[in-house]
Amino acid sequence: MTLHYDLYWSFRSPYSYLITPRLVALERDFDVTGRIRPVYPLAVRTPEFFEGRDPLWFSYLMMDIGREAAFLGLPIRWPRPDPVYMDRATRTYPAEQPHIHRLTHLGVAAAEQGRGLAFLAEVSALIWSGEVDDWHEGDHLAAAASRAGLDAPALLAAAEREADRLRAVVEESQAEQRRAGHYGVPMIVFGGEPFFGQDRFDQFKWRLKAAGLARRADGRP
Repeated sequence: MTLHYDLYWSFRSPYSYLITPRLVALERDFDVTGRIRPVYPLAVRTPEFFEGRDPLWFSYLMMDIGREAAFLGLPIRWPRPDPVYMDRATRTYPAEQPHIHRLTHLGVAAAEQGRGLAFLAEVSALIWSGEVDDWHEGDHLAAAASRAGLDAPALLAAAEREADRLRAVVEESQAEQRRAGHYGVPMIVFGGEPFFGQDRFDQFKWRLKAAGLARRADGRP
């Protein structure tokens, strides 16, 4: 029997990027499928979250994501440009954002077509791996969508045409995320139990095994 989980995930979260290859491998090898639910990052949802943070919070974050990426064997560099624009003069996040809403809506549209996790994997690697600058320009996003098995022109057009509907989907996911027990990303919910953070992947898989997680017929030994 196929097991199902919900994934709440943000394009601005380095930890969302870091957990994604493990989820791809999990779904490849085992009979489990995620309901992919992209959400807006805290900098957009609740920008006051970052006000008054001790400077050590940010310096530790940068050290930790570099260490975790090295541990997992993944390349990482803070995106250029950042998916969330910050006004450096005021150190605030304007309501009008040039990238993050479009990215999130693309993720929702991809999920609706059954290619959500593949799209998150391709685009997060594009944004966070450091392989390219200006990931938002040219055909970078379209190429990532194509690698994820999507009709890139149709996906990009749908994200623009259906922006209001997709925004409502994101907002409902954010409300359901809080009802499930947390507000941060990445967050997995399985069997009504929330697992917040990429470092809870092993506990999540442990719960899956207890629920009868089985290898796919063509899964690796």
